[in-house]
Amino acid sequence: MPTPTNAPMSSPRPPIRIGLALGGGFARGIAHAGVLKVFEAQHIPLHCVTGVSAGAIAAAAYASGATSDEITRAGCSLRLADVGQWRPGRLGLVRNQCLTRFLARLLKTSEFEQMRIPLGVVATDFYTRDSVPFFGCGSVFDPVRASCAFPGLFQPVRHGGRVLVDGAMSAGVPAALAKQLGATHVISVALPPSTPSRLLGRVYRVVKDCFQLPDTRSDDGWRRDSDLVITPDVAEVDWYAFGRGSMLVQAGEAAALAALPTIQEWLGRMQSASETNDVPTTMVA
Repeated sequence: MPTPTNAPMSSPRPPIRIGLALGGGFARGIAHAGVLKVFEAQHIPLHCVTGVSAGAIAAAAYASGATSDEITRAGCSLRLADVGQWRPGRLGLVRNQCLTRFLARLLKTSEFEQMRIPLGVVATDFYTRDSVPFFGCGSVFDPVRASCAFPGLFQPVRHGGRVLVDGAMSAGVPAALAKQLGATHVISVALPPSTPSRLLGRVYRVVKDCFQLPDTRSDDGWRRDSDLVITPDVAEVDWYAFGRGSMLVQAGEAAALAALPTIQEWLGRMQSASETNDVPTTMVA
């Protein structure tokens, strides 16, 4: 009588781990709250979240356990005074120490190791222009402050022997860091450069134009590390338009809803693979 043997089995697919990478955009970063609202409502499981600049604030808040509604309320009430204090210096016009107070009110925890899901924040070395990632352990306050410190506007943050500035200067969207944290599928949220509009003066023109530089310098790199790019329609909104929070949240929601079919397809494939792998091994004569 033939000896029973196991039926051939295909190798199980690795589980899908979705990472969310949030780009910068100053006030327009409030759109990230709309993306998070949709993900939360649709129960999209996130393995990790990373952020630069304004995206670092939203990423830290969500990873800490703040709900999308809490982040929305905080974003819509946010004003420049919450993130900076005018104090002209050699390397910037505004100090952002007061951002720590805003973060302390919003975040459920201030330590990387205590986050609900893994968090990554990227800043930039002012002198070398190298990307400086933060994750794993330690306080999130200085890394987020550094990631938001756009050179020329905000004074740099000194941390760990480095002089740090806005993370978007070296990583327009921190997709690579999401993969480093274990994501198999990275969703990048990129806020488009704003179009010309009325300006508050020459200083604002210079700063706004500088905000657009990282998007073009590092665009190819982060797109290669992204499996899906969400681009909220906020190009008509100025970078300093804190008063348009509701519109920005709605733009984030609309862009996330448009991306849902792709994300649900990923999760459907994962469910199908899981069901296939659960089939008992059969014996054949």
